[in-house]
Amino acid sequence: MVDHSWMRESATFSRPVIAEIERAARTGIYDIRGFGAKRRVPCFDDLVFLGASMSRYPLEGYRERCDTRVTLGDRFASKPITLDIPITIAGMSFGALSAQAKEALGRGASLMGTSTTTGDGGMTPEERGQSKYLVYQYLPSRYGMNPEDLRKADAIEIVVGQGAKPGGGGMLLGQKISDRVAGMRDLPAGIDQRSACRHPDWTGPDDLEIKIQELREITDWQTPIYVKVGAARTFYDVTLAVKSGADVVVVDGMQGGTAATQDVFIEHVGVPTLPAVRQAVEALDALGMHRKVQLIVSGGIRSGADVAKALAMGADAVSIGTAALIALGDNNAQYEAEYNKLGTSAGFYDDYQDGRDPAGICTQDPELAARLDPEVAGRRLANYLNVLNLEAQTIARACGKSHVHNLEREDLAALSIEAAAMAGVPLAGTDWVPGSRL
Repeated sequence: MVDHSWMRESATFSRPVIAEIERAARTGIYDIRGFGAKRRVPCFDDLVFLGASMSRYPLEGYRERCDTRVTLGDRFASKPITLDIPITIAGMSFGALSAQAKEALGRGASLMGTSTTTGDGGMTPEERGQSKYLVYQYLPSRYGMNPEDLRKADAIEIVVGQGAKPGGGGMLLGQKISDRVAGMRDLPAGIDQRSACRHPDWTGPDDLEIKIQELREITDWQTPIYVKVGAARTFYDVTLAVKSGADVVVVDGMQGGTAATQDVFIEHVGVPTLPAVRQAVEALDALGMHRKVQLIVSGGIRSGADVAKALAMGADAVSIGTAALIALGDNNAQYEAEYNKLGTSAGFYDDYQDGRDPAGICTQDPELAARLDPEVAGRRLANYLNVLNLEAQTIARACGKSHVHNLEREDLAALSIEAAAMAGVPLAGTDWVPGSRL
């Protein structure tokens, strides 16, 4: 056995870097993968809550209520939606996911009285049938889009950008373009499909305003209109979305997941969720629209603590994608042997684009997809959502709040200078907010 104890690994050319250089030299093509950013960036873990003691009184968990309901889209829509919990399921397409996985997301969300979202490629009957509240994504590709499905939706989300790839389009490789997926997208089966990075019929906020008006006419002004942006120039993007007439703005940080895109995009484009939340709230405050236009935040939400911190910073709700897939069974150790055959391991699997997901979630292979029982997986998702909600309530009560929306930035402290500056909250033990002009 070789003694490695004296060897010094390069911080610049680490083994993963060397492996990627070798892979690029061997294949001549960039790396494509799913999942989200794997680099460490300042995140909600870098914030803590200041629980109540003398200056504030906590609520008694067994006797005093802490509400979690949230109403989305009451700015212009005549039928806003009211969710029982402030946690929604993010858009993930049929194509990227199996029909069974889409159905499971709908079942799990409905059990907890919250919404799920379609994704690129249209609306499946299974998803609509099992979703109490279904948000229909309106994307640049227009794959699967039709006025009938728009009218079946409980809300419409215009996707301008995605946290994992702001400025970039989508991709669905040929091995996942089954006959059914191809039919819904009006594309040939088995051929790689690329989604456009911008909407074909508009080039700026004036055109976005026109598009929102068109969608309101199609839905008789009943359906809330969301606008989703990838976190980059968040203050200006949120400002333009609100001025264009959005009922709800969705901001997706760089930790947000994807089914497939270039690794270099995932790791090097966009900003973390933490500063994006602050900038989005600042934009809403500047317009006098905070809480009038609702803010949904996504990108790396994993626990009730993350939920509570996003709400304390000013969000109205959060959205989860990767965490929801893990709750369904993605990267589960029961498939370790099959992950090993793919050259990876449970917890590391990110080749969603290949369509060989042993868990039956990110695949169109009929045999693999059949492994996922939508009812069982839906109950697992509902259990997970319930835990997130209970954890957020627990923290809110500890801070003396009777509604999770009463959490505020003053309840938070930061554990690092970077997090304090990005979140706009004081460094723990001080009243110093780096970068503050006060």
